[in-house]
Amino acid sequence: MAEKQTLSALVVGGETNAGPPLGPALGPLGVNVTQIVNEINKKTGDYSGMRVPVKIHVNLEDKSFEVEVGIPTTSALIAKETAVKKGSGTPNTDYVGNISMENIVKIARVKKEKSYGDTIRSVAREIMGSCVSMGIKVEEMTAKEALKEMDSGKWSDLLKEDEAVEERP
Repeated sequence: MAEKQTLSALVVGGETNAGPPLGPALGPLGVNVTQIVNEINKKTGDYSGMRVPVKIHVNLEDKSFEVEVGIPTTSALIAKETAVKKGSGTPNTDYVGNISMENIVKIARVKKEKSYGDTIRSVAREIMGSCVSMGIKVEEMTAKEALKEMDSGKWSDLLKEDEAVEERP
């Protein structure tokens, strides 16, 4: 059975290079570091500028590799959608940005598979909770006010689950 080694790293999406931390960690394994870096950049291009977790699985016998890309943090996705550099130092009094409900749902769809929530609505609630701690308004309201609006039925059309198409025999 082939011996495998796995390396985990946090890289900047689409901007990885063969320098530290990847180059020195991969070089001793005898793999083509440039090939791995190019693969990482290709797979993380959608997350440009964000820190993205990656795992590199290397087969030590034939030097083949597989790159597994994780999902950036919720706060990083919110920051990207709102174009803010970081959250507020005093989130309950100073607001640094505003996000639309459409963007909340967009982030919820990305995060759904790694979330504790089992519906888009519940994942959207988690995202809005992150907005509270970052000092980000939702639709020009505090996130807590927006949560109340959501619970009263507003945005129900946006929060519908994707229709699953069943295959018929």
